[in-house]
Amino acid sequence: MTGVVGVDLPDARGRTGLDRAGRDLTGNPDVVVRDVEVLSSSWYVNRRTTFDRRGRDGVWRTERRETHDRGNGATVLLYDTARRTVLLTRQFRFPAYVNGSPDGVLVETAAGLLDEQDAEAAVRREAAEELGVAVGPLTRLPDVWMSPGSVTERLAFFAGPYTPADRVSAGGGLAEEGEDIEVLELPVEQALAMVDDGRIADAKTVLLLQWAALRGPFAA
Repeated sequence: MTGVVGVDLPDARGRTGLDRAGRDLTGNPDVVVRDVEVLSSSWYVNRRTTFDRRGRDGVWRTERRETHDRGNGATVLLYDTARRTVLLTRQFRFPAYVNGSPDGVLVETAAGLLDEQDAEAAVRREAAEELGVAVGPLTRLPDVWMSPGSVTERLAFFAGPYTPADRVSAGGGLAEEGEDIEVLELPVEQALAMVDDGRIADAKTVLLLQWAALRGPFAA
C-alpha cells in the first residue's frame, strides 16, 4: 500500500487527512493558503504550509512556514486566600533540560491537553490527576498562544480557590502515562520570589502568579 501516513494512510493514532488543516481559512483576506504538507505525524503533527500573503505595501509574496500541532491545552492556578498559598507541580521536562535548564525540573501550574474535552472539563481532570484536588468554582481568564511563531497550541487559563478539604488524593499524575509529579503547596510570596529569581521559569505559571498578585485573589 502506498501513500503518506497521516494523509492517505492512518497514522499511529488512526488519523488521516492531516494535510487539510488551514486550507479553508478565509478570515484574513491578505492570506491565501496554497499547499499543506505533513512532515511527520506521531503523537503530534508537524506541517509545512505554503501561502501567499499581501504585505502592508500591497505586494503579494509567497511564504512557507512550519507548524507544530500538539492540540490545545488548559492550565489552572489553585489558591487558598485564607492561608495565602498556591498549589503547583514540580516535574522533569526533557525539552527544557536539553535547552539549558540545569536539571530539567520545572515548577508549574497543573496543565494538560484537552484530549477532546472542553477546556474546563480538561482542567478539572488535570487538577484531580496532578494535584489530587476536587476543584470547585473556576474563573476563566483569556486564552493565550504560548509560542505563536511555530506552535499552534492555544492555552486556556483558569484560576480557582481550594481548601485543605478539597485535596482528596495525593495527586502526582498517572503512572501509566509516565507521569512522576511532585505536588508543591507554597506561600504565594515564596512563589512570587521564585519568579523573580528564576526558580519558576515556566511561562504559564509566571503569567498566572502575576495575575494573582496584581489583579486576582492576592491583589492589594
